Amino acid sequence: MSNHNQKAVLVTGSSSGIGRACGMYLAERGYLVFAGVRKGEDADKLAGLGLKNLVPVCPLDMTKPEDITGAGRTIEEELSKRGIPGLYAVLNNAGGGFIAPLELMDIDKWRRETETRLVGPVALLQATLPLLRKGGGRVLWIQTPGLMPIAFDASIHACDFASNCLSRTLGQELKPWGIPSIQIRCGAISTPSVERSYRELAASMAQWSSAGLELYNEALRKTEKSFRAMDAGRSDPEMIARLVFRALGDRKPKRRYHAGAMSGVSAVMECLPHPLVDRIMEKR
Repeated sequence: MSNHNQKAVLVTGSSSGIGRACGMYLAERGYLVFAGVRKGEDADKLAGLGLKNLVPVCPLDMTKPEDITGAGRTIEEELSKRGIPGLYAVLNNAGGGFIAPLELMDIDKWRRETETRLVGPVALLQATLPLLRKGGGRVLWIQTPGLMPIAFDASIHACDFASNCLSRTLGQELKPWGIPSIQIRCGAISTPSVERSYRELAASMAQWSSAGLELYNEALRKTEKSFRAMDAGRSDPEMIARLVFRALGDRKPKRRYHAGAMSGVSAVMECLPHPLVDRIMEKR
């Protein structure tokens, strides 16, 4: 059945947390949502929600080129079947991150994170931009306040430094077609990845050499205690879903939106000179 006026959105990393919240929120409000997930069991769970506008796309592992090209073909075929002219938006959300000092960081995990957060989104854009042009679309990026480095959290924030550059560069390059590139800057959000990061830290510390662990053990314990103290104040991921809904609906969207616990403070920190921010974070 043709639905020429329905708007279609691709959301990566839809199995849990912000991605899942955004997919459900948008589908419930009339968007056709292509929810990208890596595992079949996660696709089954999304299908089991009974939301007619929520279409799981699986497998979509952002580190696998064949998944990305396959997802592009699947989306194009589904849009054609439904009589929708193009893709209205891509929401780059996939990725997680982990806690570790750079000296002891698992390089394979780090490589996967950079591919998921940086290489994969570029490949996905290459696969979907023709559809975005047809749909009068826009590109959204879920990010933390990435210009504020935090010790032992580089796997997240280093990617956000680079993602910040990618999103702003894309905005310049796509301006001739009127396709905005929008940053959704998230403060502290309550997602399953938070508790998972503590479990992974414990597993990593058990594997590090005694010499390496001795170097960082005290500082890491203090960091975990600080993070856990912040956990009670984390915002619900639906707050970000509402913000994404707003960014999709604004006729003239802003280049940057922010929401979530501590997002306002982080936005101010990003405006300060980098040497000053470095001194503040070192004292912290």
